[in-house]
Amino acid sequence: MTDPTHKTALVTGASRGIGAAIAARLAREGFDVVVNYAGSEDAAAGVVRKIEAQGGRAMSAKADVSDASDVKRLFDCAETKFGGVDVLVNNAGIMKLAKIGDSDDDLFDTQVAVNLKGTFNTLREASARLPDGGRIINLSTSVVGLKLETYGVYAGLKAAVETMTSIMAKEMRGRNITVNAVAPGPTATALFLDGKPEDLVQKMSKMPPLERLGTPEDIANVVAFLAGPDGGWINGQILRANGGLL
Repeated sequence: MTDPTHKTALVTGASRGIGAAIAARLAREGFDVVVNYAGSEDAAAGVVRKIEAQGGRAMSAKADVSDASDVKRLFDCAETKFGGVDVLVNNAGIMKLAKIGDSDDDLFDTQVAVNLKGTFNTLREASARLPDGGRIINLSTSVVGLKLETYGVYAGLKAAVETMTSIMAKEMRGRNITVNAVAPGPTATALFLDGKPEDLVQKMSKMPPLERLGTPEDIANVVAFLAGPDGGWINGQILRANGGLL
């Protein structure tokens, strides 16, 4: 991948937050962008309109990443509209927090379905559909290293994603496809902020040496680096984008 022009990036869970920022940033880098969503159709359409208003090309595509047949159709849509997928960004995820002893089956099962099985489904499809020279970028979390209370299920599943990332990088040998993960720290998105008292948000914002929460654009910048020509020698790595928190 020496020139992203006319390359296509598929970003899962891209209707808001970090995913929307990634979609917008990759469009500015010259990628055609597939904005995947599961339920937020209007929000996904808004991301597409924003990209098109800035001269980019994008489409929205509904798919539940936990459903393998949906994922196949998602790649089919990208192929029909833009000719295929060159960059996969696995951003779709949900976060439900509770102590392990207080976690019910729904909390566990829903996060396994989206955060682990969803990532597996797209990785499996990408292994067959990405051309040589493609890029795969998974989203993890710095809590894998911090190991904070109540994050046990969420962080445990992201640890599994990190393991699959490193292994798949080796399995792509001979195809010049890089596989990496970006692990944000506390980032100012609804996923992070919802339900947290202000004093906790302020405390966590002061934890990194840079003394602020990350922004969706901070994470999008790292993804754009890995997706672009300057990131071609980074492979099988977990980039902890957290302002020095860990």
